[in-house]
This record gives sequence, C-alpha cells and structure tokens, in this order.
Amino acid sequence: MEYSEQQLKRWRLVLGRGADECLGGMAGGGGLRLGAEERCMDEALAAIYDGDGSRSGEAGGRGAGREMSSPQLNKWLGDIRTYFEEDVVAVIQGDAIERRGLEQLLFEPETLRNVQPNLALVGTLLSLANRIPEKTKETAREVVGKVVEELKQLLENEIRQAVVGALNRRSHSPVPRADSIDWKATIGRNLKNYQPSIEALVPERVFFFARSRQVNAWHVIVALDQSGSMADSVVYGAVTGGIFASLPALDTRVVAFDTEVVDLTDQCGDDPVDMLMGVQLGGGTDINKAVAYCQEHITDPAKTLFILITDLMEGGVEAQLIRRMGEIKESGVRTFCLLALSDSGIPSYDEKVASKLARLGVPCFGCTPAKLPELVHGALAGDDLVELAKRVRTQSKKAGSHL
Repeated sequence: MEYSEQQLKRWRLVLGRGADECLGGMAGGGGLRLGAEERCMDEALAAIYDGDGSRSGEAGGRGAGREMSSPQLNKWLGDIRTYFEEDVVAVIQGDAIERRGLEQLLFEPETLRNVQPNLALVGTLLSLANRIPEKTKETAREVVGKVVEELKQLLENEIRQAVVGALNRRSHSPVPRADSIDWKATIGRNLKNYQPSIEALVPERVFFFARSRQVNAWHVIVALDQSGSMADSVVYGAVTGGIFASLPALDTRVVAFDTEVVDLTDQCGDDPVDMLMGVQLGGGTDINKAVAYCQEHITDPAKTLFILITDLMEGGVEAQLIRRMGEIKESGVRTFCLLALSDSGIPSYDEKVASKLARLGVPCFGCTPAKLPELVHGALAGDDLVELAKRVRTQSKKAGSHL
C-alpha cells in the first residue's frame, strides 16, 4: 500500500522521531522532511509523549523530563492551542497532567503562583476549571485576575472614549437645560451680537448639547463561544463585556455558550474575573440555540448592538442560525460577528457560514483588540457596518494582521 507524503508526515507526528528512518525510506530518495509548522507540532507532542515509549519507543528520547519549567509550560500551552484542534488539545492536556507533572504546576497553589500569567495559561485554567481542587481555586482566580486587569488597562480607556464619542455626537437639542448649554457654539455664533455699551454678548440663540450621559441609551448583547479554540477570544470578550457593563449609557448582557447557554450578566456587572470563572472551555457548539436566547432579550432593536464572538463551527441547525441572524439584522439590530478577538486577529472559522451571513449584511471580522473600539464606535454611531468592515480589513492588512 502506498502512502502520500502528507499521510506519511501524519504518521511521523503520531510515531515520533523513532520512525524517521522507516518512514523516510517509504517517502523515496529525498526522505521525509517536516515543514516549520510540522516541526513545531512535533516538538509540542514530544514534550509529552517522547521518552516513555508511548509514541516512538525510544526510551530516554527527546523528552522534557517529568516536569516542565514555567517558561516551557507557557510556550507549550500556546503551541498546542495553535497547532491542534480543540478535541485534540483536550486529550493532550489530559495526558500532560498525567505524564509530565503539569498537575503539580497547575493544581498546587505554590507552583501556580510562580507561573507567568498569560492568555494561554488562563485558557488552560478555564478549560480545567472543573478539575482544579478547592485549595487552588483562589490562586487560579488570582492568576486570571492579573491577566484580566492587564487587559482592562489596555482596552478600557479607548472603549470608553469610543462609546461616549459615538453616543455624544454634539447634536444640538431644543431642551433648555443650563447644564446642557454648548458654550463654544453659543458664543461663536453670537459674536455679532456683542453690545459694547454694556460690554456683554446678548445671544440671539442659545445652543444645547444632547444629553451626553444617557442612562441605558443602548442595549449591548455579547455572546461568547466557549469552544476550546476560542480561548483568547473568550477572555478578551469577557473583559470587553465587563467594560461595557460599567458604562451607564449601555445596558449590557453577556452570555456564554457551547451546547448550553449560560447568562453571565450578573457577574459581568461586578467583576470580569467572576464572569470568566463561570466559563467552561471545550465541548460542542450550538450557536443557533445561543442566538435564539439572545433574540429573546432584544426589546428595542433600533438601540441594540449584538456582538457574536464565534468561529461559526455550528453543531446545531445551521439553516435556523442563518435565518435567525437575518431576522435580527432586519429588525434593525446593529449586528456583527467576531470570528476571532485575539492578538493575532487571525481567525479559523467556517467560511461557508461566514459567507452566508455576509450576504445578509452581517459582517464577520477577525479582529485584534486594538481595532475593537473603532468597530464599537462605528456600530453605535450608525456607520454602514459592511463599509466599516472593509475599512478595518484594509487597515489591519496594512498593519500585518488579518480579517
């Protein structure tokens, strides 16, 4: 039986370095050469499986010993999430805990405190949340809290400015409220009415700002896909939801979903960390069910922004999902889908579903957090979301990221 080069490379990743000679011979005179990404995948697998005979049979091979250092752990966590599907990641993480002492690093408070907090670690802690012992939960919460606080400091000011700027367009209002007077416009447009005899300006017309601090002027619904591949997006989405909830002009609802829907609105109003600790990464995905739940909570479509954060890998009824998203959009809700909300902004998603949504006028973005304030501002200000998507896509490509 003959194997293609791609099939041989897959077997090489499964069997490890000990299979180089045999598989290289089957590949022909040039041997079997792994590409750069495949070598990274091989190293990630070797850190767990090589050295104990479970892959290649080369006892004492290229292993990482029984335990990893903190830097090795952080790199390895990022690598497996980058190169493997979520169901494979779950298996590898489980094996890592059993084979390489990661349980000690992640489940013991003393060692967990020494691990450098980052998005990869937070994602792993969330995916293992139901296995973390009680004695470690508070430490895990502290680790998650450090990352959340860093992200809040990074995002909060710009998001606040984007929201306030969009809702306060400096449009004038006839309502005669002294605290709403636009002094600059009033003085500038009445300079011709200055009376030298009394050394005073007598305005012919007084201009007023519309109220800039509206309470719950807009409803924002953020739906977070909890599948393992969306780990970074879930963390950023939760932080963003917490920031939205802190703004008096927004009435914010945050839900997380896999095959079930969990409403995290109460937690997001107090602390994004509480909200994240209510997330369970991994499992199947029923996007349609989550969208149906969100649709039930839309009371004022013209004043609602719906942000769906998902890779669109639908495990539910796709046709119903497309129909429902079309209904939401047609009702007047400002709607867009973030395929990824991560530092790379590079999405892995179902292109077929994304194309169907795009034809309905629901743009689908792969977005870096730095671009999120611009998207929110444009959505709340009434910009054409399709044109906004094109503009942000062009800017992101120039900056080296992807949409």
